[in-house]
Amino acid sequence: MAPDVRAVDELREAAEHGRICALAAQGQRDLQRCLAAHPALFAAGPFDAALASSVALAIAFSAPECDAAELRLTNQAVLWGFALDWQVDHLATSAAEVDQLVRRQLAVAAGAPATANDPLGRFLAEFRADLAAVPAFATLGGAWREAVRRTLEAMRREWHWRTAGRDGLLPLPSLADYLANADNLACTVVNVGHWISTGGPDTPDRLDRLVAASDAVQRALRLVNDLATYERDLRWGDLNAILLVEDRAVVERELTGLLARATELLDELRADCPREAAYLTRQLGYTSGFYRSTDFWGVA
Repeated sequence: MAPDVRAVDELREAAEHGRICALAAQGQRDLQRCLAAHPALFAAGPFDAALASSVALAIAFSAPECDAAELRLTNQAVLWGFALDWQVDHLATSAAEVDQLVRRQLAVAAGAPATANDPLGRFLAEFRADLAAVPAFATLGGAWREAVRRTLEAMRREWHWRTAGRDGLLPLPSLADYLANADNLACTVVNVGHWISTGGPDTPDRLDRLVAASDAVQRALRLVNDLATYERDLRWGDLNAILLVEDRAVVERELTGLLARATELLDELRADCPREAAYLTRQLGYTSGFYRSTDFWGVA
């Protein structure tokens, strides 16, 4: 009797899912080593084993064609983004403290050593050293530093918005201004590092287009995140797009438009950058599905 074609397809699909989950398991083990190596930076609670697992799964399903060694730096870049977000949003108590954090991270990104009392800087310095060892960094290191700068500035800007709004000193930003600051999500900075570490020789010629598409995906994911984590943001005192409008439906309609624009850019990119377009498409789809059920953060 001939084999059931559907059963064969299901078997192959399950085997592929198993392979990707094994890729994620390797990434999770590396991230757990990072957590253990930097106890002053990664406090128990928000940085739990589930966060490491969730990050590794997201990256493995976004770039399943890569191996664990290729995804190591991408996973660590995501972890740095989470650590930075926690430092700015929940540990910094003054504008001067945020300014100092930004200055330190910018200096480390430019190649300066981290200071002894800067665990976030030490983690970034280790990451930068590994990324700088990649041949493409000689050409694209400036693009990565610019992505780091954009992320730091965006997180600092949101800190001022949130603090001024909480203290009644200034109104909250408009939704348009909030979306223009979507680098605070730290997606594009991760993607730039990913393309430096895994891209081919033509990556420098394509990077501007890749960043433009990544920014479009990042804006959409900013709202995907906010719609899913509104209750948590209220508890944690974080800024959220829903707080900036009269009706949640406004954010939902805005997200629909952002998804359409991101899809359009990805379709345009697919002809000559199929691997990168697929990576961004899977990133957008995976994260949208993930947030339907849970969150990356552990319990604070």
